[in-house]
Amino acid sequence: MAYKINSEACINCGACEGECPSGAISEANDKRVIDAASCVSCGACAGACPCEAIAEE
Repeated sequence: MAYKINSEACINCGACEGECPSGAISEANDKRVIDAASCVSCGACAGACPCEAIAEE
């Protein structure tokens, strides 16, 4: 399982990107996105998100 960012809830603050140990989070179209192939499903990003925009798929 990988984590996914709800683009409607994401405010592009970047808090999640700095917490990702695998570097799976990047910016695209003014939102953050997670590369599912790189995601190690640790949940660090979800814990850092102030908008609760990240959940496990």
